[in-house]
Amino acid sequence: MNAPTQTLIDELETKNAEFERATPLEILSWTFERFDDDVAMACSFEDVTLLHMVHELRPRTEIIFLDTLGHFPETLEFASRIEDQWKLSLTRTVPTAEADAWPCGTERCCELRKVEPLKRALSGRSAWMTSVKRVDAPTRAQMKTLHWDEKFGLVKVNPLATWSDDDVAYYLQANNLPEHPLWAEGYASIGCAAVTAKPASPGDRRSGRWVGAEKEECGLHEA
Repeated sequence: MNAPTQTLIDELETKNAEFERATPLEILSWTFERFDDDVAMACSFEDVTLLHMVHELRPRTEIIFLDTLGHFPETLEFASRIEDQWKLSLTRTVPTAEADAWPCGTERCCELRKVEPLKRALSGRSAWMTSVKRVDAPTRAQMKTLHWDEKFGLVKVNPLATWSDDDVAYYLQANNLPEHPLWAEGYASIGCAAVTAKPASPGDRRSGRWVGAEKEECGLHEA
């Protein structure tokens, strides 16, 4: 695993402080200037807000979709439709045979179906981007916009960290962007079908995630 230099750590801390007052597009512009093509974006296709921004600024950016083999059919169809319409440079990962013994909701499912495949996909990269927001869950409340990611050994950029759900909704509407088809059915936070339900608590969009599983995070994101 790569180890950051003190110079890089200092740079990230300085830019992270600046990014608290920056727009996602400003953060992305810096990211592409700093890392050029040596950065990829992980996208679950739950919504396409950040994907649209990335596509507008740098359409050749590699987009990584983690196919856990447990997604809703609607998610797979939506991802394929956006890939075709936007001509994305899309990489689909799939778990190795080791994951067969750990179906969605079991102890090692996310490790083998998300974390390990993403590590392989990001190998050799200097940075990766995600659309996580602080409002997504209490476990993400302290999420930085930019930091060194020890798990993957590279820089992690979260351009939407300071955004609210209303910010996302406004952006989607203002840009006439498509929404995940399950949103219209009442789903609010969409993961693998076996552990995703409609919100159990009004106002808590992630209360329908990890149904029947004792977890709050999949292991990809740390505050």
